[in-house]
Amino acid sequence: MSISRRGLIFGLPLFLAGCSATGMNPQADYAAVPDEKFPLKQVPIDRIKPELRRTEVAYETSHKPGTVVVDTPARRLYYVMENGRAMRYGVGVGRAGLAFAGSAYVGRKAEWPSWTPTANMIRREPHKNLKYAGGMPGGPNNPLGARAMYLYRGGNDTHFRIHGTNQPQSIGHAMSSGCVRMMNHDVIDLYSRVKVGDRVVVIQETARV
Repeated sequence: MSISRRGLIFGLPLFLAGCSATGMNPQADYAAVPDEKFPLKQVPIDRIKPELRRTEVAYETSHKPGTVVVDTPARRLYYVMENGRAMRYGVGVGRAGLAFAGSAYVGRKAEWPSWTPTANMIRREPHKNLKYAGGMPGGPNNPLGARAMYLYRGGNDTHFRIHGTNQPQSIGHAMSSGCVRMMNHDVIDLYSRVKVGDRVVVIQETARV
């Protein structure tokens, strides 16, 4: 699952992100969501570091609105908007050697998705993943959380996803099996903005050299 260095360089955004408050009550972004298939409780705002909270920011980039940019080293995801703005989210990313890099697109979306570990995941951690080889139904204990956006390249599923998580403590860290994790409240918000076919650009540390 590689991409040429030249292709990655051309896919990189030229950006400068800054924090600018939207004027909204940040606690409202993480209020209880009782109407979900599996209702979500309110997330105490003091448990979310300010830099990891969903925030609209100034964001200069060459990417067109509707693009999702994952800045892996910074543990941030940006949804590019009009007029030099973006919605910024804190994310959890893949452990070293497991991370996706380069360009893809959203091939499909799912609410409260089922989860099936890949063959590589079963091979690496059979004691943990083999019992789910037949799939795990969606729900609050599912590792994909409330929503999933599936990354495709050239018509093929890359097996990388942007998804929610039942481990919110992993946000801001590199500890996943390569996918991009978001708090469930945040992935619901991003899911409502992203359309099937939208471009996704994932930046890794090597791209900053």
